[in-house]
Amino acid sequence: MSFLKVPPWRAVRSFRGRIVPILEILPKPANQIFRPYRSFPATYAQCSLSPSIPYSSSPPAVPDASCRWRPMCLYYTQGKCTKMDDPTHLERFNHDCSRDLSVNAADVERMRPQNFDFFLVFDLEGKVEILEFPVLIIDAKTMAVVDFFHRFVRPSAMTEQRINEYIGNKYGKFGVDRVWHDTALPFNEVIQQFEAWLIHHHLWEPRHGGHLNRAAFVTCGNWDVKTQIPRQCQVSKINLPSYFMEWINLKDVYQNFYNPRKEARGMRTMMEQLKIPMLGSHHLGFDDTKNITKVLLRMLADGAVISITARRYPDSPANVHFLFKNRIR
Repeated sequence: MSFLKVPPWRAVRSFRGRIVPILEILPKPANQIFRPYRSFPATYAQCSLSPSIPYSSSPPAVPDASCRWRPMCLYYTQGKCTKMDDPTHLERFNHDCSRDLSVNAADVERMRPQNFDFFLVFDLEGKVEILEFPVLIIDAKTMAVVDFFHRFVRPSAMTEQRINEYIGNKYGKFGVDRVWHDTALPFNEVIQQFEAWLIHHHLWEPRHGGHLNRAAFVTCGNWDVKTQIPRQCQVSKINLPSYFMEWINLKDVYQNFYNPRKEARGMRTMMEQLKIPMLGSHHLGFDDTKNITKVLLRMLADGAVISITARRYPDSPANVHFLFKNRIR
């Protein structure tokens, strides 16, 4: 595939009757994996915005900070970090999410064959309207991080005062309310960019039935895809995308694979039972997505086969068929 080189965030072509922004430097397709990684990132801080900085999720050259954890630069995840030449900023913030998700050769060797080539780990934030839309692509054969998509989402049915209160309560405690206000886009624009990203990675093609190509969404619970995506589509006055017709609730697979004495009713319980340290801020979507990915990677290393757990009825998308009898309710 070839892409025009134009300033990022500028609309350059029509797509399904809409204008779709194409990014100046696109990440590598899903069949090209990030180079090996380590672990790293301190508190979230701000860097100035500039649409002239091209988007690239490939890890930049940064100083080795000797394996201490650092938070992701959330301007970078939006493709809008302007401090990539600032050593102090690079010392304080991580710009390579794969560093928190390292695996070793022994983990890969213990894996069983999967039904998919790629997993799209997905964790929405926002109970009223969606506020954050993060997705990580994980290679189902190598457990490597392929790429990420992350956008903050601006509600369309709230007053500005209500938005400010909502964001202050939600993100102010993490210190990321400013980056949210600087970067948040309406949901329909986020979906347009997400679809262009899926197409770039050859994971979705609308003219071929609209289903994901050898990939599946992985969530921690059914709420994200079953409830909140359709609700937001209705608020935003768009059709439910065809790729949200089935998904994997990792809690159900976990319950059936490990059969724990105590039901793992959430991400934190699964991590506690597996003795996986939680990194970042709980209920910050990008951090939660990485922590859910850590659970997924452990399950793959332990030999779990990650399969679809829920599917919508084609003639009635509001109705969902759950495929596991033993599931978290």
